[in-house]
Amino acid sequence: MRDGNGRDEGRDDLDTWLHDRIEPLPPPPGTFEAIRRRARRRKVRKLAVTVGAAVVVVTAAVTVPQVVNLQVERGTPVAGQSPENGATSVTPTGSNGVEASATAPIPLPAGNPVPPNFQPSSVTAVSATRVFTIGQAGTPGNCATQYCTSVARTENAGQTWNGLPAPLTGAPDGSSGVGQIRFLEGINGWAFGPELWATHDGGEHWRRVATHGQRVIDVETVGARAFAIEAACTGTGTDFTSGCTRFTLYSAPARSDDWTRVGAATSNLTAQPGKHTGSAALVLTGARGYLLGPDGTLYAGPVNGTATWQPAGGIPCATGQPQRDGEPSGALLGALTATNLLLACAQPPAGATQLKLVYTSVNGGKSWQQSSTAPAAGIATSIAASPVNTVMLATSTGIEMLPAGGTWRPATLSGTGPAAGFSFVGMTTNTRGMALPADATDGTVWFTTDGGATWSPSPVK
Repeated sequence: MRDGNGRDEGRDDLDTWLHDRIEPLPPPPGTFEAIRRRARRRKVRKLAVTVGAAVVVVTAAVTVPQVVNLQVERGTPVAGQSPENGATSVTPTGSNGVEASATAPIPLPAGNPVPPNFQPSSVTAVSATRVFTIGQAGTPGNCATQYCTSVARTENAGQTWNGLPAPLTGAPDGSSGVGQIRFLEGINGWAFGPELWATHDGGEHWRRVATHGQRVIDVETVGARAFAIEAACTGTGTDFTSGCTRFTLYSAPARSDDWTRVGAATSNLTAQPGKHTGSAALVLTGARGYLLGPDGTLYAGPVNGTATWQPAGGIPCATGQPQRDGEPSGALLGALTATNLLLACAQPPAGATQLKLVYTSVNGGKSWQQSSTAPAAGIATSIAASPVNTVMLATSTGIEMLPAGGTWRPATLSGTGPAAGFSFVGMTTNTRGMALPADATDGTVWFTTDGGATWSPSPVK
């Protein structure tokens, strides 16, 4: 209806303006790029939820029979202290292990150049070809600008390396720094020993996890969880795992930093001066985990974080003093399956030689049978087995190999091999494996592609 002047009644100029076509203002510069970045991050997180992982079994352990139940505690985690250096307020943790994924690795960013003078101190695999390493790099004595903790990754088993962001901390020094690294599927990872840092985006960002004055000496991962050992230690400098008197086992879902104690029986495990040497270690399989306590007790239980762990039995040797990475030096434990275990009992060295008795258990550590005696040359540091039961033993002089049904023989090393031998060896498949020189200044990670028969160095650069 119109009025006498021809205008619509009940409709004023504001109505006309509201019904005109309005052109939206353009967004601020960079808005669409920010949206794309957030979408990529959401995609990476979604992929991380769908990918599983398995563990390369290499570590050390000892046990004495006891009767105790280890019940995973549910409920509220221990309250944390005020966050410091980005620390999350959660329960403490522990450390040591290496993993290999049974699925195709998730695509990750290309990475940056590796910093100069990279000195790897730990290595972890998430597939046969994707490997992460952590160490120190740059010019010694100038950590403020260029000599600090660094991380590198290879996608092709050491043919080329890329640098990645690293935790903002230094090398192990008493209660500070990190020297070990573990990844699950390539997205969730941990740097530790003695501090604990976590990444949940493939190493692009790291966050310190509060450990409340305790030191993380071992971390292992399997399936969708991480397990760790926290310890009260007094060792100084690089010997941060010495003088440990109390140990506690913790576990957390891989995608969170919500660590809780794995039952009361694995809390405050004590090492008595003059009786125990103060070592503890973890070995995880796809279905079952094993914890070496400082008194030689071997605990065992499922790895899904829901059931009890119980003492598994005793082993025929002592743990020995902790090695630099916290692993016991006298009893090196590996796993062939969830119940088929491997143990190297290394006696105190006599110069450059050492008696090394190898045992197996087919019932999860309840009983052991000696299967062989490894060569006497060199001091044993690490043991591993491939899926076809080939045993690899790292020593201060090289790598010894025991094929299934065969006899011990030295592996062939390219060139003369590292002067101080190897501190770690692990197998990811029947044919592929990796090893780490005992002297980090060697600057290499070693690889095998023929089941451990021959090994070649890959300079991390």
